[in-house]
Amino acid sequence: MFRLLSIELQKLLENRSSKILIFFSFILPFFIILLSSFKINFFGLFTIDLGSVGIFDFPYIWHITTFFTAQFKLFFAIVVVSMIGNEYSNKTIKQNLIDGLSKKEFILSKFITIVFFALVSTLLIGLITLCIGLYYSGDTEAYYMHSEIIFLLAYFVKLVGFFSLCLFLAVLIKRSAFALGFMFIIFIVEWILYAVIAKNYDDEIATNIQNYFPLKSMWKLIDEPFRRIVLMKSPEKTELLYDYAVHWNEILIVLAWTALFVYWSYKLLQKRDL
Repeated sequence: MFRLLSIELQKLLENRSSKILIFFSFILPFFIILLSSFKINFFGLFTIDLGSVGIFDFPYIWHITTFFTAQFKLFFAIVVVSMIGNEYSNKTIKQNLIDGLSKKEFILSKFITIVFFALVSTLLIGLITLCIGLYYSGDTEAYYMHSEIIFLLAYFVKLVGFFSLCLFLAVLIKRSAFALGFMFIIFIVEWILYAVIAKNYDDEIATNIQNYFPLKSMWKLIDEPFRRIVLMKSPEKTELLYDYAVHWNEILIVLAWTALFVYWSYKLLQKRDL
């Protein structure tokens, strides 16, 4: 496993574009720290200090940081599709197979790299969240600090699932730009299917089915926190109540898609004459 990971890391670190994208992937989450220090002035009438609002207190901060930093995943998604695109364009995939690397090991090396970077990103976000939470929280009891740490697990699973989809599309299409473009097509198709189901049945059934779709299931792992932020300050707005918690069945759905994407990537590569 470590041999396969070292091979991929060596390839990535020798590529200037990949190094830049990886650098930004790990640097951008630190902007959450800057966000926590923002003070927004509304036309000189009043100022909102985000740090004093309470959104960076435990346990809310686990939800806030994981949701916003997950939006930066596109940078490493480009790295993932480039890993495959460069293999085809530079003919290194043939050389790897000639040197004794099996097709199974080839796909496994890509997946291990995905898991590695997702794990590093999760640990980084966990450390940033802990530091900000300790700085702003008035209550640092262990229960409040860790009661919603499951958002970190959801963040990790979300990254692995999304990058595995990128891996599958890159193997399927062979071109980085087209693979990312196809991601948008999948997004459109999911919403078209939702509209068709909603029209023939009802919105609730359509929503329940849509939650099993690849991109929607990954999004659903960490729901948007905006309504929760409003509820923190205005609990009387019961119309904004919603289920923002991380559920194990949602994690299992994304893990199932992850396994399918890796398996399909391997089967595609296995059938191709390289």
